[in-house]
Formats: sequence, C-alpha cells, structure tokens
Amino acid sequence: MSDKRPRYRRILLKLSGEALMGDESFGIDSSVLKAVASEVRNVHKLGVEIAIVIGGGNIFRGLNASEYGMDRVPADQMGMLATVINAIALGEALNKMGTETRIMSALDMNKIAEPYIRERAISHLEKGRVIILGAGTGNPYFSTDTAAALRAMEVNAEVLLKATKVDGVFEADPEENPASKPFRKITYQEVIRKNLKVMDMTAVSLAMGQNLPIVVFNLRKKGNIKRVVSGQNVGTSISGD
Repeated sequence: MSDKRPRYRRILLKLSGEALMGDESFGIDSSVLKAVASEVRNVHKLGVEIAIVIGGGNIFRGLNASEYGMDRVPADQMGMLATVINAIALGEALNKMGTETRIMSALDMNKIAEPYIRERAISHLEKGRVIILGAGTGNPYFSTDTAAALRAMEVNAEVLLKATKVDGVFEADPEENPASKPFRKITYQEVIRKNLKVMDMTAVSLAMGQNLPIVVFNLRKKGNIKRVVSGQNVGTSISGD
C-alpha cells in the first residue's frame, strides 16, 4: 500500500468496546488489543492526528440496565467507567509500541486520567499525541456514538471513522440476509429515513448539522484504517451529498 499523503490530517476514530473482545464473550482479548493498537500506530506514523472514542460494551452496557434490575442512570455511569478501563488498556498498548498517548475522561478521575478539556485535547493532538477519550459525554442516556460525533466536532476532526465488524452500511443486516450489499455512499437523511442501524441517530443528526463526514468500515480487515485515511474506497461514506 502506498504511503502517499493522507487524505485526512486529523481524525476521530470510534471504537466499540466489543471490538476489543475478539471471539471472547467478555473483556479484552490481548491479541486483538495489540492488533488494534498496531493499526492506530501505523496511521499515526503517516502524520495523522488521532483522537479515539471507545465504548465499554465488552464490560458493561447501560442499555441492559433492566436485566440487572437497575435504573438507567447508574447503569450508564457503570458503562462510562467501563469505557475508561478500555481507554487505559488501549493507551498502554500504544505506549508500549512507542506511540505517546493521553487518556482523557469526561468524568473527573484525575488519579488515572486527565479531565477532558477541549483546548488541552487539541494541544495534545498538535504535539503528536494520540488522545483516547473515555466516559462518553459524561452524561447518562447518551451513547458513545454521540460522544464520538460531539468530540469530533469539538477537536475539529475532518472525519469521523466508525469501526465495525462488517464492511459498511447495509440495507439489511448482512448476518440475517447474506445477499445484502453495503452502500458505497449514502446521505445522512437516508440513514435517518431508513432507520439504518449503523450509529445512534442522535450521532448522525449531530454530524449532519455540522456536515461532518462519516466513514463506516470493517475494523477486522488488517490495514483498513490506513486505507480509509489514505482515501481508498473502503466501507461506506455518509455525508450530505
């Protein structure tokens, strides 16, 4: 693959917590963690400034509050803490590979993470550090997809990259309908009108309001983050066009 000038200079990468599980049913698969960190490192070496928002679904999902007999607010707070665990794990994996990181949290926990402050986050990016943003927005009822769209706009990212386990946005669930094919391009309005389950609709609406492009791609294919950043036709592009 050519290492030509990247198409994007500053990106926001949204990783689900489930992306770190691999084939496990819970927690973090060390081999997957190292593979994801290696992908991020390779893109960072191109000179791309990288902010990452990570979910916590591999540990706890607030949306499953009813299964535990819990109210939604404390369940979401537990989910936010789970994202910080994942952020620390990914940050440590990157640090071991020689890529300097900063963990930032929307919740105050200054013993283990910096508070998220927009100006400080941008300063870290400009200094060549990868920032990993945990605890979502710091508020219940908001998904980490929504946090990703919000943070992308706050740090002036040129694109929001949504990493998934499939090859983009499909008309129908490819696991239920193997004949379904991914869109190459689709508009925000189409995603909302068709109720496509690619991202939280609040996140899509936020991106649409600021015309923030979104690329949905398969994280499991080695080199895909680099391909997207280099401008190759990978996954599904969501925009206003």
